[in-house]
Amino acid sequence: MLKLLQELCACSGVSSFEDEVRACIRAHAQPYADEIRVDALGNLIVKKRGKKATGDKLVLCAHMDEVGLIVRHITDEGYLKFSAVGGIDRRVLIGKPVKVGEKGLPGVIGLKAYHLVSAEEEKVVPKLDDYYIDIGARSKAEAQALVSLGDCAVFESDWVEFGQGMVKAKALDDRAGCAVLLKLLEEELPMDCTFVFTAQEEVGTRGAFGAAFSVKPEIALVLETTTAADLPGMEGHQKVCVPGAGAVIPFMDKGSIADRGLFELLRSLAEEHQIPWQTKHWISGGNDAAAFQRAREGVRTATVSLAVRYLHAPASVAAKRDLDAILHLTRLFIGAIAARA
Repeated sequence: MLKLLQELCACSGVSSFEDEVRACIRAHAQPYADEIRVDALGNLIVKKRGKKATGDKLVLCAHMDEVGLIVRHITDEGYLKFSAVGGIDRRVLIGKPVKVGEKGLPGVIGLKAYHLVSAEEEKVVPKLDDYYIDIGARSKAEAQALVSLGDCAVFESDWVEFGQGMVKAKALDDRAGCAVLLKLLEEELPMDCTFVFTAQEEVGTRGAFGAAFSVKPEIALVLETTTAADLPGMEGHQKVCVPGAGAVIPFMDKGSIADRGLFELLRSLAEEHQIPWQTKHWISGGNDAAAFQRAREGVRTATVSLAVRYLHAPASVAAKRDLDAILHLTRLFIGAIAARA
């Protein structure tokens, strides 16, 4: 699964620009799919028949898109001013390499030179408007020949395996969930499953909301990532979760509360089969579960997440063993739902 995840993380896929990553996922899914389509919002919806004909009862969801930047102005000097697509911590931007537009034009995020920063400016985080992307252009006309307003920029970050079973990459959120779904697609399933690889999660779970209406599931399991915050100086109750401590089964986040029955099912499966698991000790974040839960007359929804450090940054960090735990737990969850169907 690591090789697959590495391939997915290398793809560009800023919200509403998911074409490259969607094509990659589709190529992997096609040999195992009984039905595959792309809807109006860009969601990739894959259906696979299982031993039990249960239709659209169960949806397994992961989002394809990643945070990034969008070009909104070109200065007379040829620099690109931008806005954020999704939630990005401004503190991590300076000096980071990016790829701009469909051709992946190299660029670097810049800011006022440090030796020009006043003592007062040192105390505050620069505003997004203070940053720019340097593409090496010498004038506005030169930059306009290469970049158009509305082009997106994606972080550029190498895949690295390091330490005690850790990986570093961009877009682990949520290519990790996508990788798990693709591995499950390769297997013989105990029931019909609909796999939804959603678009535009990072800008308000927009893709999932449309998918919840078109697929109409009874149960949705969302595979996601969640911020870890297991850093020095953090009190125990402030550490959301810990990479390497197992699959994260949250009972609540800022967008949804897990269906109690599904939460208990996931927890009991993890304990019975000795799968390492943890929950979130801080109520934070949100994901596609919120969109599915609130759609139509309501959908029973739960989430299984990967603990990730430095979420939405150019380089995020996670533990390889947690991916295996999530895959195993999700496989058991499908079997349990099939037994009750």
